[in-house]
Amino acid sequence: MAEKVRNIVVEELVRTPVEMQQVELVERKGIGHPDSIADGIAEAVSRALSREYIKRYGIILHHNTDQVEVVGGRAYPQFGGGEVIKPIYILLSGRAVEMVDRELFPVHEIAIKAAKDYLKKAVRHLDIENHVIIDSRIGQGSVDLVGVFNKAKENPIPLANDTSFGVGYAPLSETERIVLETEKALNSDDFKKEWPAVGEDIKVMGLRKGDEIDLTIAAAIVDSEVANPDEYMAVKEAIYQKAKEIVEAHTERKVNIYVNTADDPKNGIYYITVTGTSAEAGDDGSVGRGNRVNGLITPNRHMSLEAAAGKNPVSHVGKIYNLLSMLIANDIAEQVEGVEEVYVRILSQIGKPIDEPLVASVQIIPKKGYSIDVLQKPAYEIADAWLANITKIQKMILEDKLNVF
Repeated sequence: MAEKVRNIVVEELVRTPVEMQQVELVERKGIGHPDSIADGIAEAVSRALSREYIKRYGIILHHNTDQVEVVGGRAYPQFGGGEVIKPIYILLSGRAVEMVDRELFPVHEIAIKAAKDYLKKAVRHLDIENHVIIDSRIGQGSVDLVGVFNKAKENPIPLANDTSFGVGYAPLSETERIVLETEKALNSDDFKKEWPAVGEDIKVMGLRKGDEIDLTIAAAIVDSEVANPDEYMAVKEAIYQKAKEIVEAHTERKVNIYVNTADDPKNGIYYITVTGTSAEAGDDGSVGRGNRVNGLITPNRHMSLEAAAGKNPVSHVGKIYNLLSMLIANDIAEQVEGVEEVYVRILSQIGKPIDEPLVASVQIIPKKGYSIDVLQKPAYEIADAWLANITKIQKMILEDKLNVF
């Protein structure tokens, strides 16, 4: 059988590389941010459903659980420990096959358990039974397994279920790397063991102006872990020092670090929470409103606004193509000498095989002294190889080797 000739276009991109631009903005919403909670739950539900579908039927059946809403509750935090007086409401929505050959598949039970399990890991001080109400309104669907298997035999490569595009780029800039690694470090198990008062709702905003970086960190502090303002200030200092450690490992630029800038000690205002997330006090969250699949929000870069979390990992290009674009860009940046920056955009056409996109656009900014002519062939080959093995993405997702936020 002849090899597929895919519509891959590799061209030179004429623009100023991000590191050479005067102003760069980078944001990361940490795992306890309401938007990240929505993403995390949506993805956890999809993965749980996928694994159970495979266990029971040998195949992932249709579902999309990318409609999750986090409705903020109400709390009275205070030093030494406050209380949540109105629970956080979490609505699970979307679609999933619930009837398989007249057998009922427990969509709602699996979804609610997955949501609870995720929350227990993501927000340590959240009392799942008392601080949260989880409501599953995932829509029903039915399927004839014989028809599903016949369709899979006819189309071993899934057909795109939407006309949509995914975007990726590489490499990360210094500011991007600092923002990403700072949040990960502050939410790491090691740091939490040393400083349990640091909640999971940590937002990091990076601004680079020329060769100076401002790093603004908003970190929810758990009130039961700090008895008074002095202990709170000690935790703030620990956050500052950890961020400084990350910064010094990634740049020689001057970096100004700011932690919880809305604090006003004279008026008794501190960023303390009962649970470690602002969702306890009225902050709401929605899927797709936070980080892109590389974990960042980067207005200096090409981005897709697609919500990847919760979409099925079989045929939904809104998920698959965003991850694929990122992986292709990473490999080109790492493996092809002479690449300053690379941007990948992949567009599907509904009903067509996902390994044959309408276009896979690879745009490269060559390093000084390199011509696009010598970069085109290896870049093309990397993109083509990933498209030829596109079903690997599904496996990587279910093995938890890829994150989507």
